[in-house]
Amino acid sequence: MAVTTKVYARAFTALSNKEVDWGTDAIKVMLCTSAYTPDQSAHDYKADVTNEVTGAGYTARGATLATKTEAIAGLVKTFDAADVQWASSTITARYAVIYDDATGVDATAPLLAYVDFGADVVSSGGPFDIAWNASGIFTITVA
Repeated sequence: MAVTTKVYARAFTALSNKEVDWGTDAIKVMLCTSAYTPDQSAHDYKADVTNEVTGAGYTARGATLATKTEAIAGLVKTFDAADVQWASSTITARYAVIYDDATGVDATAPLLAYVDFGADVVSSGGPFDIAWNASGIFTITVA
């Protein structure tokens, strides 16, 4: 599935004050059920995120993003990584939440962005895939 990502407001502060190092930190994506309600302005850390999915083929705290890249072209900085798959999974998810898990502590793991799939997405003994936008997971544009 192709996805569009929304950035949490505090992500800009976390990136600029070096609380997040996209290139070297353990950046993860976790899946949440429809019972989670994202709040771009109020949610700061993983501790604010509720209702992570459970099920066969899914590990709590989500998957670590691989092949992460940062690029600057003109006034746009792009953050990207390889697409993510939970193979042979049986899960139902509405949201994917991207966060920095370098500390391994929910209260200090900055939230970066999330994806609202628009409806529950179900896998039943098969793959659950996230295909990031071809333009990157998210961008920051200077204006």
